[in-house]
Amino acid sequence: MSDTTAPQENRSPATADARGGIIETDLPGRLDRLPWGRFHTLIVFALGITWLLDGLEVTLAGAVANALKTSPALQFSNADVGIAGSAYIAGAVLGALGFGWLTDRLGRRKLFFITLFLYVAATAATAFSWNLASFVLFRFLTGAGIGGEYTAINSTIQEFTPAHYRGRTDLAINGTFWVGAGIGAAGSLVLLDPGLMPPDWGWRACFLIGAALGLTILFMRMWVPESPRWLITHGRIDEAKQVVEEIEAHFREHGKQIPDTPVKPLRLKARESTPLGEVFHALFNTHRRRSLVGMMLMTAQAFFYNAIFFTYALVLTDFYDVPGNHIGWYVLPFAAGNFLGPVLLGKLFDVLGRRHMIAFTYAISGVLLTISGWMFMHGMLSVTTQTIAWMVTFFFTSAAASSAYLTVSETFPLEIRALAIAVFYAFGTALGGIIGPTLFGQLIDTHERGAVFIGYLIGSVLMIAAAVVAGIWGIAAERKSLEDVARPLSAADEH
Repeated sequence: MSDTTAPQENRSPATADARGGIIETDLPGRLDRLPWGRFHTLIVFALGITWLLDGLEVTLAGAVANALKTSPALQFSNADVGIAGSAYIAGAVLGALGFGWLTDRLGRRKLFFITLFLYVAATAATAFSWNLASFVLFRFLTGAGIGGEYTAINSTIQEFTPAHYRGRTDLAINGTFWVGAGIGAAGSLVLLDPGLMPPDWGWRACFLIGAALGLTILFMRMWVPESPRWLITHGRIDEAKQVVEEIEAHFREHGKQIPDTPVKPLRLKARESTPLGEVFHALFNTHRRRSLVGMMLMTAQAFFYNAIFFTYALVLTDFYDVPGNHIGWYVLPFAAGNFLGPVLLGKLFDVLGRRHMIAFTYAISGVLLTISGWMFMHGMLSVTTQTIAWMVTFFFTSAAASSAYLTVSETFPLEIRALAIAVFYAFGTALGGIIGPTLFGQLIDTHERGAVFIGYLIGSVLMIAAAVVAGIWGIAAERKSLEDVARPLSAADEH
């Protein structure tokens, strides 16, 4: 069924009663041809804040590591800190899988409220932990909320962002992880100051920062609509049409010119949901090469980041004798380098292309960590030069890691986008993220620089291998519509 209303009136050629038949619509193309506007900026702030929260959580976990070891109630060892870090990652893995499946079935909007509420409740509960078991449980639940957020948020942002801006926008949003890291570092400097409050209270107050931010974000998301692309695939044509027309009207009210570029209609078979069998066939049969690329990118960056950053504070305290309450001063410049990488390099992913930039950023990250790790092993770095070395390395690594999320969220079909993000985030993070902090915690406990260098080498090899895979089999998705990058599973054959 189709309704061929005049495109110059900006009405979508799709019918509301298309369930069970063929839907023909130009709505995705109309979203892609929009210029950047205030609507997109608000979407980025309301949804992209998730990355800031994750950065806050990860930084706090590292910054308060020493406080957790000296806390009368907890008295953690280095291994306990590593276990807690792994629990957070494990929660994120399971949360991504469970909530990712629900996001594709129930909608983006419902899930980004549910997952944020879980995060707020769990991170607030962490502040009241009384022993290792309770701390690990609450960190697990916090991770589950964040993992679920990733799937709902990344799929929503991808589906609203115009094609020409998708790469730089996604990288910049992922870079806000490090704004959260900076907030966490600055907060820890104040709250972990023994002159301000007792040591056993400071780390608890740190975790309440995340809960307070999360509550604020809940209200910011009230105005965000459901993704029109998700609505279309579930036969809710009138709702999708209304959302797009309201966005276009908003642009005109603010004096924005909407290009009259011809839009190729998309023809889909209406369906209520996508069976899991079809999902896994698409991931591991139809698109198995893309799956290999996604898995490699996610695994390498997860190990590289989680292994090093979760134990960042331990390296500073154990090898450079930095006081635990001064860790934040070293996290701030590290966070700045990580934030600037995706922001400054992001445009190149749209201009020079995905394959070239992904391969370059992964490869240079591995090379730089190998060099700085060798210098660390031989005692050639001071705490200042070590921090500078990490700043330079992670300037590129941050862009590389962000491009991994971009890759898995734009190179798979519309109907399984959230679950695809979840699957690769989950497996990559499970392989690289859970093992990483635990392994590095044990390597640091040896107090041998050579042992830590072996861990750095493992991370470097993974990054360089991922660069090779991306360079050979990566997808040139720059400036293309999501439906052109990956044909929807429900796409109807052309006449």
